[in-house]
Amino acid sequence: MEGEKTAMTAAPKPLLSVTDGVFLTVGMVIGVGIFKLPSMVAGNTSGATEFLFAWLLGGAVSLCGALVYAELSSRHPETGGEYAFLSRGLGSGTAFLFAWSRMTVIQTGAITAVAFAFGDYASEILRLGEKSSAIYAALGIVALTALNVAGTLQSKTLQKVMQIVLICALVLLALAALTIGGSAKPAPQPQAALGGSFGLAMIFVLFTYGGWNEAAYLAGEVREARRNMMRILIAGILAVTALYLLVNVGYLAALGLGGMKESRAVAADVMRILAGERGVVLIALVVCASALTTMNAAVFTGARTMYAFGRDFPLLARLGVWREAGSTPANALFLQGAIMLVLVAAGSVTPDGFSAMVAYTAPVFWTFFLATGITLFIFRARSSTGGEARPAFLAPLYPVIPLAFCAMCVYMLYSSIDYVRNPDYGPKFGAAVLGGLAVMAAGIPLYFFARRKRA
Repeated sequence: MEGEKTAMTAAPKPLLSVTDGVFLTVGMVIGVGIFKLPSMVAGNTSGATEFLFAWLLGGAVSLCGALVYAELSSRHPETGGEYAFLSRGLGSGTAFLFAWSRMTVIQTGAITAVAFAFGDYASEILRLGEKSSAIYAALGIVALTALNVAGTLQSKTLQKVMQIVLICALVLLALAALTIGGSAKPAPQPQAALGGSFGLAMIFVLFTYGGWNEAAYLAGEVREARRNMMRILIAGILAVTALYLLVNVGYLAALGLGGMKESRAVAADVMRILAGERGVVLIALVVCASALTTMNAAVFTGARTMYAFGRDFPLLARLGVWREAGSTPANALFLQGAIMLVLVAAGSVTPDGFSAMVAYTAPVFWTFFLATGITLFIFRARSSTGGEARPAFLAPLYPVIPLAFCAMCVYMLYSSIDYVRNPDYGPKFGAAVLGGLAVMAAGIPLYFFARRKRA
């Protein structure tokens, strides 16, 4: 009984410094997307200028979002992130629907997409049979879930090591690609872009930038959160934007836009020019490290929402137990891992698990990004009437920056649903788009059931 009481009363500890938070933020953003998705972005842009503009716009949108999240985190610096913001701003129903969607679609789907990419590249080194990618994906999920159950300090140490390796590898790849420049043979230019949709290009760009908001989930475990969360978010997204631009300029220098459009693995093609087939194996190792870095950070943060979710609803009370040994939400981590393994099993029977998961998560993801942006206006209105204290950090240029962020969310929500009509992607992944929306909607009746149980 005493052990159970300790588990129920244990709370998150402020163990993370600004450096820890920046490493986690960068690790959440920089992942396999920068190795897979630039070719898809190139296929939906009309020239090199528009291609680079898309990446710069992605950084600008993410920076606006980071400023919004910095204020939200300063107002409510506790573990739970968007769940806490939505609960206070739009009510428990919206927060419940978000937590349900994050648990079943957003976070678990995104981690599963990265896990499939890890499996694809790991299979280039050593194949494990017909379902090699799915096997590697499942092994990665199990291993990283176990690591995070072991404890916060163990997890963040691995995160730092992997992130340093990844950043160094990306910088070296970009500089080498810039060095070879025009020595690559130009690929024949396609007659038209793949689908020719800038909105679709931005889905891939912003998926590659995805994850910067995850730092908001760490607020309850960051030292002096009201002051340091802003530093973590801003420094993290600026570093990512600079690195993405450098890498994409390198890709363009080595392959040209036409070569990128026709490439299925743009980083591997650059390495093939630089170092032959041995270079392809090397880049496969780098991508595997990148995938594990992203997965580790997302597994770390994903369970924090489930923890906050469980504390608010008795139906899910066991998720709200904090494990004192290791300072982790162990039950939430176990459930998260189980859901991801189910998604791996489902994805293993599709033509491309990675692309299917992008389609599955995108419309749900942008729905709740928009809702979170709206909460800032609600909190500001309450502050003006004395209903809420003034936070340590305020987003600058209010209301321009939050309005710009919300407008982009509306555009991306439309583009992610319009994905269904795209002639190249719709027939393959339209069902995944509708599936994600259906799973989100299933949370509505579940909320009313959970509310009755709580009452």
